[in-house]
Amino acid sequence: MGILEKISEIEKEIARTQKNKATEYHLGLLKAKLAKYRAQLLEPSKSASSKGEGFDVMKSGDARVALIGFPSVGKSTFLSLMTSTASEAASYEFTTLTCIPGVIEYKGANIQLLDLPGIIEGAAQGKGRGRQVIAVARTADVVIMMLDATKGEVQRLLLEKELESVGIRLNKHKPNIYFKPKKGGGISFNSTVTLTQCSEKLVQLILHEYKIFNAEVLFREDCSPDEFIDVIVGNRVYMPCLYVYNKIDQISMEEVDRLARKPNSVVISCGMKLNLDYLLEMLWEYLALTCIYTKKRGQRPDFTDAIILRKGASVEHVCHRIHRSLASQFKYALVWGTSTKYSPQRVGLTHTMEHEDVIQIVKK
Repeated sequence: MGILEKISEIEKEIARTQKNKATEYHLGLLKAKLAKYRAQLLEPSKSASSKGEGFDVMKSGDARVALIGFPSVGKSTFLSLMTSTASEAASYEFTTLTCIPGVIEYKGANIQLLDLPGIIEGAAQGKGRGRQVIAVARTADVVIMMLDATKGEVQRLLLEKELESVGIRLNKHKPNIYFKPKKGGGISFNSTVTLTQCSEKLVQLILHEYKIFNAEVLFREDCSPDEFIDVIVGNRVYMPCLYVYNKIDQISMEEVDRLARKPNSVVISCGMKLNLDYLLEMLWEYLALTCIYTKKRGQRPDFTDAIILRKGASVEHVCHRIHRSLASQFKYALVWGTSTKYSPQRVGLTHTMEHEDVIQIVKK
């Protein structure tokens, strides 16, 4: 019995098992087995196969965005509209066969946009280069899921299922569970909140399934068995995802209104170039980038060349971005902007910068 058959057997077993108090341990064990088999499936085969053509693209720019979707939903048209790169677009499926990069220049930042080949059902098992597509998506900062507005919710659910099965968690945060395997002493289990979905017995069963008999587990929030399994496996990627419904010029206004009101969703039309500016604004928000401008003593700030950093970056991060030895020679910095109580404010290395702040660094 191959791994794929075992996975489908367990999925069928989970589907036909009723969810109640008596079956929760059984279901927890099944989910742990399923996660284990899926991890085995994703491991590269040991046999020496001939080297294939490289698929991933070198990371460049300030952030990376991956376009994921079924074939013929408008990914290549979107890339051609947003960037100066021309990606071949045609009315047949699988026009794009490799990863095509483009760069969006927005608010002084260079955002790398990757046009990936269309995903089909069963991509996680390797169908239609699905594994390579999903592997590239794991390296992105934000995923844009392109959906056909005329196809309803079917595409969204299928894509979420495919990404979920390879360990990509969309619009979720990492579970607040402390887990540390030990050499001995058995399993010590504690929780700071009342648990409604997991119990000590279920946690022990899941750990035994992974052949872990000595560990320290502390639940700091009420998590499900699936989230606990994610913590044990440890290779899960938590990333923001923007659901983009394309081809809204082919559906009714009521349907457009319904789709636009869904959380994390944007409606656009690449054919008629509708709502693309709002999509860029949303993308900037999801990437959580900040622009920092520098200023030399006695001169006006340089607003042409911004330093792009992540939200929550400190003065130390700015120093490292300018030059790696600058932080060691740092004396103090003067900052103008919304992060200060008054302008200019004299700050140290730990001061947190905000969007469009101006900084002047003074060395020792």
